[in-house]
Parts: sequence; C-alpha cells; structure tokens
Amino acid sequence: MAAKPDDSPRHYYTLDEYFALEHAGDARYEYWNGDIVCMSGGSLAHYRIASNVHLSLGRKLAGGPCVAFTEGVPIKTPTLFPYRYPDASVVCGEPRVENIHGVDALMNPTLIVEVLSPSSENRDRGEKLSAYQQIEGFQEYLLIAQQAPRVTRYLRQADSGWFQEEVTGMDGIIRFGSIPCDLPLAEIHEGVI
Repeated sequence: MAAKPDDSPRHYYTLDEYFALEHAGDARYEYWNGDIVCMSGGSLAHYRIASNVHLSLGRKLAGGPCVAFTEGVPIKTPTLFPYRYPDASVVCGEPRVENIHGVDALMNPTLIVEVLSPSSENRDRGEKLSAYQQIEGFQEYLLIAQQAPRVTRYLRQADSGWFQEEVTGMDGIIRFGSIPCDLPLAEIHEGVI
C-alpha cells in the first residue's frame, strides 16, 4: 500500500535554514513554527487588489505623517517570530525598523492589510490577527476578499478591545479610525470585480 502524503515525516526547518532561503532570491517566505511558506504565487486578482490598496493609500496619505508600504516590507511579530509579509501596511510617524538577519522589519505599523486567499485565510483571521494585535501601537487591520467586495475591519478601541465590522458592496467605504483618509471598496476592487 502506498503511503499517503500526510503519513510521511515532516521536515522541521530551523530559523537558520529559513534565513538562508530568504536571502537566496527575490521570493518572500514566512516562517511558521518549522514550516516555510512561500508568499509569492497568488492570483492576479490578489496582486491587483494589493496594488490598488497601496496606490490609493499612498496617494491619499502623500505629504502627511503617514506612509503606505507594499507587500515587500515585513512586519516584526514578536509573538510569531521573526516577521510576516502583509499585502500592504501604513506607518504614521517615523518608521522604526529592526534588522533581523539582514532584513529590515517594521516595528510600528499603524494599519496592516491582508488580501484573503483560500490558502491563507485561516492564518490571516487567526494566528496573524493574534500576532499583529500584540504589536505595540498597532491600530487597524483589514482583511479583503477577492471574489466579492467585502472587507473585514478590526479597530483597536482605547479601553474595550477590538471593534470589528464588515463593509460590503461596491458602494461601501472604509472609514479608517487610525489614518486620515477613507477607502472606497470600488477603489480596492477596481479592475477585479
């Protein structure tokens, strides 16, 4: 009887192996407790949405105290070492970075954006959300669906934890609590839906 893939022994990657892979080429990888996950290879819709968000936020925030970053900038997650690669992020004020094995990871994101995909949605809603919420000063998190104009928004409340809301429809607008702009879902999903 042939062995099932789930029955084969799993290789546990060390952090040294992970960092060697990170520096070997241009692809981005995340380290997940001994597993290495390639963050490249998403759908065209995924790339388009991430690009739309970055370009729109960059344009709206230009000249102010906040700066939008692309998916190539990692965020240090102390409870999920070493860092994660969100699809977009914003820092308000002076960006602080920590160099982790030759990679500059942001330490003070204000807003983090993830575009959901079937392979990443559970982690984005679970482990990543939890890890991001532990970052000091982090204020807002967006989870963007690809197949429909739908965004889940989490906003840190001063004394009552995290507020969560769903924004849906092409006429929906995300009214940020952490950065000085709004973002229509029509801009997010332009050219996709």
